[in-house]
Amino acid sequence: MRRYGAPVRRDRTYRPRPGVYAILLRGNRVLLTHQSTPRPEFQLPGGGVDPGESPIAALHREVYEETGWRIAAPRRIMPHRRFTYMPEYDMWAEKICSIFLARPVLRRGPPAEQGHIAVWVPAALAADMVASPGDRAALLTVLGA
Repeated sequence: MRRYGAPVRRDRTYRPRPGVYAILLRGNRVLLTHQSTPRPEFQLPGGGVDPGESPIAALHREVYEETGWRIAAPRRIMPHRRFTYMPEYDMWAEKICSIFLARPVLRRGPPAEQGHIAVWVPAALAADMVASPGDRAALLTVLGA
């Protein structure tokens, strides 16, 4: 599995943190989420898989929480991992990220998760906007760029 981001620090202990993220296309636009904390950034909607939760259930939950959208037909396209500090959990994590391509089907309302805003952006700009290098690589793969 390909690794993105900062190299592993030998002076840190990393806890595995599986996560799921969605590339959501509609025409020539991509649905991203803008997260205001712990640092403002654009991301693919998604997040951690809770204990006992299936990755697909987590994907549906996370996309809804961060965008207000329901999705259909998720298809896993690309895994990657990165080693990072997660200030919201005060832990060093090995993020094991599964990227899915899914279809946005119904907007149910605003994002349920505080600090998130759903933003449709031109596909040509999306890869340059996301903060995660692994998410950027997945977008470029899907968009054929």
